Amino acid sequence: MTKMIFLNLPVRDLQAATRFYEAIGCTRNTEFSNDEASSMVWSEAITFMLLKHEHFATFTSKPIADAHATAGALIALSCDSREAVDAITETAGKAGGKADIRAPQDLGFMYGRAFEDLDGNIFEPVWMNMDDAASAQ
Repeated sequence: MTKMIFLNLPVRDLQAATRFYEAIGCTRNTEFSNDEASSMVWSEAITFMLLKHEHFATFTSKPIADAHATAGALIALSCDSREAVDAITETAGKAGGKADIRAPQDLGFMYGRAFEDLDGNIFEPVWMNMDDAASAQ
């Protein structure tokens, strides 16, 4: 079996979160979605599991963090080009998230921006020219 990542994220409004993740390029897998969760496929190896708070709480005894107030993770997403980094960040802002929560990073061989989803989770879309990255070290 191919190694995969299933990133479980608590969400307050499942329908709104599902629409947001569709807007930034995910596809909803109906086979693993229901009234409590949306399985949002980013790639063959990465799926975001959007879980209503009540459902998320069944998997942990810890309180659910308010990602608007605290940062628990930075989720980097590889993109195929600088333009793709710009497109997903701008789409995130138009879909109700917050675009450019910090200044864009442009190192020549690497370019990245950052946005928050509706629940405050931080995403960092990034493009890297691997040939130039190797020679920059």
